Amino acid sequence: MSELISNPIFGILISLIAFELGCFMYTKTKLTIFNPLFISIFLIILFLNKFNISVDYYNNGAQFISFFLGPATVILAVPLYKKINLLKENVIPILISIASGSCIGIISIVLLSHLFKLDKSIYISLMPKSVTVPIGIEISKQLGGIPAVTAAAIILTGILGAVIGPFICKCFRIKEDIAVGIAIGTASHAVGTTKALELGETEGAMSGLSIGIAGLLTVFIAPIILKMFS
Repeated sequence: MSELISNPIFGILISLIAFELGCFMYTKTKLTIFNPLFISIFLIILFLNKFNISVDYYNNGAQFISFFLGPATVILAVPLYKKINLLKENVIPILISIASGSCIGIISIVLLSHLFKLDKSIYISLMPKSVTVPIGIEISKQLGGIPAVTAAAIILTGILGAVIGPFICKCFRIKEDIAVGIAIGTASHAVGTTKALELGETEGAMSGLSIGIAGLLTVFIAPIILKMFS
């Protein structure tokens, strides 16, 4: 048994099975709460706890899936390429919107953390919650945060964005495709973008664009905002 779970294939197989089950549940129910990523995380945690399997054994294989996270994010540029003319026509409003969203997201984390008197290392770890994992973890390390907390915050933010992002847009009567895509992508990075792609090609393209620009802006503005509120 130990030989089986220590094999890298074990982590990969468990991840794929859990994700496929999540996709099956989402396809059957069409409920956003059954986001495949959320369901797969829940099932994997449940499985490891049930059979008392160490996370280290699981990571032997799961780390290979994580390796492809960066290339998979780059693929999201394909819908943007198809909408390049739309980007050129609205480049200034798009850039201003993404910059505003990134700044407000970071500032809100800092202010709420001060309000609830969170430890500095915790709120530093939460600041890059709306960018992709590779960028967010590096920002967290440079600022003195806890990478594990950052990774968890990024995943949770992405899932919440995918689940409630479209609903919030409807509540505030945001109907413009470009605006919806930018809002979801800036707030909830790649996971949110998967939902934006379901809404439409324009939403997906703008959301994919927001991932890269928001990540780049966060690298520069996070340290500045941290100094301002420290």
